[in-house]
Amino acid sequence: MSLLVLRGAVEQGLIYALVALGLHISYRTLDIADLTTDGTFTLGAAISAVYVVAGQPLLGVAMALLGGALAGFVTALLQTRLGVQPILAGIITMTALYSVNLAVMGKPNVNFLKESTVFTAAQEWLGEYGALFEAALVTGALCVLLALFLRTQLGLSLRATGDNRDMVAASSINPAFTTTVGLCLANALVALAGALLAQYQKFADNTMGTGMVVIGLASLIIGEVLFGHRARRSLVCGVAAAAVGAVVYRIIVATAIALHVDAKSMKLVSAVIVAAAIAAPALRDKLLFYQKRREASRNA
Repeated sequence: MSLLVLRGAVEQGLIYALVALGLHISYRTLDIADLTTDGTFTLGAAISAVYVVAGQPLLGVAMALLGGALAGFVTALLQTRLGVQPILAGIITMTALYSVNLAVMGKPNVNFLKESTVFTAAQEWLGEYGALFEAALVTGALCVLLALFLRTQLGLSLRATGDNRDMVAASSINPAFTTTVGLCLANALVALAGALLAQYQKFADNTMGTGMVVIGLASLIIGEVLFGHRARRSLVCGVAAAAVGAVVYRIIVATAIALHVDAKSMKLVSAVIVAAAIAAPALRDKLLFYQKRREASRNA
C-alpha cells in the first residue's frame, strides 16, 4: 500500500470518526440503537453539496449541522412523545430522509469538481497534506469538546439516562429532554461527517449513507478492542477509541483494496471486519479462559 493510499485512508478515517463520535453518544451513552444515521449522513452531504455549488461551502457545513440536529429531533420526538420504539423511530426517520435528500439535491447525485470547498484553503497553504491537517484539526477539536461536554451537568444527565432511565426520572431529570439533546447532538455530528466527506470527494450521492451505522459501530468496537477496558472506564479513552477505531477501519478497507479485492466483494469484506471486531472481545476472553484452565490442569 502506497503512502498516498495510506494518507487518503487516514483522511477519510478522520472524517468517518465523526460518525463514530455520534454513535458513541447515541449507542454507548444513551444506549439507543439509532438507525437515523444512514439518512442523516446523506442529508449532511446533500445540504453541503447544494451550498458548495452556490459558492458557500462553510455555510453548507453549518446548515448540515442544523439539518442533522433536526433529523435527530424528529427521531427523538417519535420516541419520547409518540411512544415509537427507538429502532422503529430511526427506521421511520431514515426512510423519510431518503425523499428529503432527493428533494434537497434535486437529483440523485451532485458533482462539484471545479468548486472551492472548506478544504481548498488548507490545500493551498499546506499542499497535499492540507486535507489531512484540517480533518485532524476538526476531529481532534470535536473529540475534546465532546469529552468536556460529557463532564458537564447536562452531559452527566445524558450518561445517567443511558445507565438507568428510571433512576433519572426519579431524580427530577426529564429523560425525554436528555434523550432529545443526545440524539440531536449525535445526528448533528453524523451530518457534519457527511458534509465534510462530500466536500472532500467533491461529490454527493443519495446512497452514500447506506451502511453508515455498520461502519460507525465497527469503528466503535475496533477502538474499544484496541483500548481495552480503558475505553469503557475512562470518558476520554472512550471518545478517543471511537476516533482511532474509525481511522483503523479505513486503513483496513484501504489494505483490502490494495490487495486487489474485487469491488463486488467490498461489502462482504466490511461485514467480515465488523463480525471480527464484534467477536474479538468474546474470543479473547475464551482464549484467556482456556489458557488458565491449561495452567490449572498442569499445576494439578
